[in-house]
Amino acid sequence: MTTTTATTARPLTHNLGYPRIGEKRELKKATEAYWAGKLSRAELEQVGSELRRKNWETQRAAGIDLIPSNDFTFYDQVLDTSCLVGNVPPRFGWQGGQVDLDTRFAIARGVRKGGNNNDGGSAAAAKDACTCSKDQGDSADAQAATYASEMTKWFDTNYHYIVPEFRADTRFALSATKIFDEFSEALALGIRTKPVILGPVSYLKLGKVQDSQNPSFDRLSLLDSLLPVYAQILQKLEALGAEWVQLDEPIGALDLDDAERRALSTAYAALTTAAPKLKLLVTTYFGALRENLETYLALPVAALHLDATPRGDLKEIERVLAELPADKALSLGLVDGRNIWKSDLAALLPRAQAAAAKLGTGRLLLAPSCSLQHVPVTLRNEQKLDAEFKGWLAYAEEKLSEVATLASALGGQADEAALTANAAAIKSRRESPRIHRPEVKARTAKVAPSDFDRASPYATRRLAQRGANGPLATLPDFPTTTIGSFPQTPEIRAARLRHKRGELGTAEYEKFIEAETLACVRFQEEVGIDMLVHGEYERNDMVEYFGEQLDGFAFTEHGWVQSYGSRYVKPPIIFGDVSRPAPMTVRWSAYAQSLTKLPMKGMLTGPVTVLQWSFVRDDQPRRDTTFEIALALRDEVRDLEAAGIAAIQIDEPAIREGLPLRRSDWAAYLDWAVNAFRLSAAGVRDNTQIHTHMCYSEFNDIIDSIAAMDADVITIETSRSNMELLGAFVNFKYPNEIGPGVYDIHSPRVPTVDEMVKLMRKAAQVIPPENLWVNPDCGLKTRGWAEVRPALANMVEAARIIRAESAKK
Repeated sequence: MTTTTATTARPLTHNLGYPRIGEKRELKKATEAYWAGKLSRAELEQVGSELRRKNWETQRAAGIDLIPSNDFTFYDQVLDTSCLVGNVPPRFGWQGGQVDLDTRFAIARGVRKGGNNNDGGSAAAAKDACTCSKDQGDSADAQAATYASEMTKWFDTNYHYIVPEFRADTRFALSATKIFDEFSEALALGIRTKPVILGPVSYLKLGKVQDSQNPSFDRLSLLDSLLPVYAQILQKLEALGAEWVQLDEPIGALDLDDAERRALSTAYAALTTAAPKLKLLVTTYFGALRENLETYLALPVAALHLDATPRGDLKEIERVLAELPADKALSLGLVDGRNIWKSDLAALLPRAQAAAAKLGTGRLLLAPSCSLQHVPVTLRNEQKLDAEFKGWLAYAEEKLSEVATLASALGGQADEAALTANAAAIKSRRESPRIHRPEVKARTAKVAPSDFDRASPYATRRLAQRGANGPLATLPDFPTTTIGSFPQTPEIRAARLRHKRGELGTAEYEKFIEAETLACVRFQEEVGIDMLVHGEYERNDMVEYFGEQLDGFAFTEHGWVQSYGSRYVKPPIIFGDVSRPAPMTVRWSAYAQSLTKLPMKGMLTGPVTVLQWSFVRDDQPRRDTTFEIALALRDEVRDLEAAGIAAIQIDEPAIREGLPLRRSDWAAYLDWAVNAFRLSAAGVRDNTQIHTHMCYSEFNDIIDSIAAMDADVITIETSRSNMELLGAFVNFKYPNEIGPGVYDIHSPRVPTVDEMVKLMRKAAQVIPPENLWVNPDCGLKTRGWAEVRPALANMVEAARIIRAESAKK
């Protein structure tokens, strides 16, 4: 049996979490098959068991001493924590006892097994493998579903977690056995794991009050009732034979107030005594602790994990080494768990040696900076990357080897071959002529403040766009539109895959896409949409599609990471200077416009979102890379305008996601992020309407920057939050046009006309009616036509009703 005792002088190695999706996305396929009723619960559980076994054995073979368990999940680790402590929202009808898997899925998706098998999880990420049916979401279960719990981004990553809901009467009870079952499962394989659980204070802080009777209720007041459940968990793990338990408290990288810091101290004073034989490892990541450092240093736990990558603070690490209490060990997250670049071991080793010299290897642990769920599983399956480029990369499996190599070197057993190969790869990337293009650098250097500004203010532009002689003069009040994409059916994905494999010629493939586009345009005309889109059938993904046509990007075969649930994405890799060799979208937007007299929106992904949803080069500031992307998009925007496209949408759903975790760092980021959007959009005439779209973002604290983007129309996600986000636009008196989403596309449920009308009435009470648009929350590519047809028909009818009501006032 594997133990946690080091047999050499080297420090212990550990991992905070491993990708659960499987090398070939086995989890996605099994989960969606289960939702579709094609796989039994036992068969789904067997897939999960096999993935866990393989993950544990991979980490053991890599030389990891403390291997995590309970990092696996069928949907989301925060949702699992809610179920573990019995925090199930009342609307899901849970009556106590064990929270079963179907209830977990219902909380996340708003529908139980059989309602829909897609979850938005197929998306473009499933373009080469699909288990979904042709039409989805038309079952009785789907129609009877309740609304799902809210999703939001996990800190500044592109992973979404299910937001815990709290009320003044929330009570907690140990309500799941998953964490214990998986520890015992690994123990039976001879692996004594380190169970992982989200810490109690982070769990409360990352949740949301959903209490109409007590909207200002302080969720931290629930800590006293939550801690006994955590104590039970630790005591049971101790009884099962656990030696270490990892409690993730990543909120240390955020701005905390005194009450939150006191809550951390209170929590760990209680938990340390609850199971005195356990070694508690508290982790924080994604940034430095700063003013929270003293609180974390004082926690009475066995070890503290810090992010020791450039996201952290090297000077802070030096202070920790000097001030760490003698009874506490330090875990250094030296290997970047957020990006796919190979670590420079020659640079990291001296830092590890300095820590070992200060603490001794017995008080030092080495690890990745955070859970490896944010990177792909293994490079072993990447067969199409050239050898030089592949040598620059490290996925999860390779990062484990980096950690082990560092530990071995500290223990006097350096793997000289591994260190030599690593140094050669780092040198190759640093000196490669593939990365730097002088003409791109020169163009970026010439960007001037005037390049960020439209020719006229919004009021003048609105008249030019929607006035009597404007290209959008026919738009009614409360115009309807969609966010861009329409359902990508199995037939579309199959055709794209056949074309990619060379089995379908380009002419035949484009004829097929033309037919799909024509059908989409005709449907929108028939249902009564006012501003059309072309459906984006030629696109695999909203970032990958553009990256494939831009210089400076590379693509993988198996670089999948989880976005949420069964939605996986394969981020492009930005490795060099970015430029646009040729138009990217003009052919399809112009073709779609030729099919109709109604206005057609051109659809682009904005520069910040392209950056955020890619693996980004780390050898120059992110601002510089974003401006390179913005200039490439500026060329595309101008070409769309020249082709007769009167409205162009530049999506920026990730602009808030890119915010630094500390408010004091926001201004610098927002300055270049907003300017990057303006740089991409500002080269057009007054009568060209610029749209942008944002989803799952809280805007209150950055509304001035959203306004500074100066888009003519912004569409936002509001249906799941019941129009809560509109408050930001009201209090700020947002001057331009807004499309608050009335249709939650992340659930298979079809909203009724009445529901949409109520949402629009609520919006019309706080936003000038002449500034309101009617649209879904997000794109429709992950949904099925059986949902989309009635949902959009209901949306158009809702717009007609609210239009008529407004006309009577």
